[in-house]
Amino acid sequence: MNWPSCHRFRAADVAEIVLRESAFDPAAEMDAFIGRHAQAGGVVSFLGQVRGDGGVEALELKHYPPMTQPGMADLAVTIERRWPLEGLLLLHRVGLMVPGDPIVLVAAAARHRRDAFAAADFAMDHLKGESWFWKREKTAAGWRWIEPRAQDHADLARW
Repeated sequence: MNWPSCHRFRAADVAEIVLRESAFDPAAEMDAFIGRHAQAGGVVSFLGQVRGDGGVEALELKHYPPMTQPGMADLAVTIERRWPLEGLLLLHRVGLMVPGDPIVLVAAAARHRRDAFAAADFAMDHLKGESWFWKREKTAAGWRWIEPRAQDHADLARW
């Protein structure tokens, strides 16, 4: 399947989902998101990036678009049903990355801060604990697949 390097689509009422094979600029993404939701009383964001510890030289995320897109759209619908949001951004990289590269950006805009905090936290717990991505990392010893940790499952279970 030929997947574009950046696929952006709307999900639910206020959610925007972005899947990218290329690098993104977190500050530019956040500036644009805030600009689209200037009426919100609170905007919360989380940026995940490739860790440079443990000898990690590279990280690769693979996905199957017919699974990823509906899964992320369903997550967005669930989030919108639980919290009154003005906007939601779920941006995720796929492909090959190196330490320091941004992997995921989640942003939630709401009238009240607690809704934005909770929505972003819920989104990240679901992206880490029951994701549609396969992750592997490269060290001097070679490539190895990464599975969700027990803590990722515990974080997800609290919801």
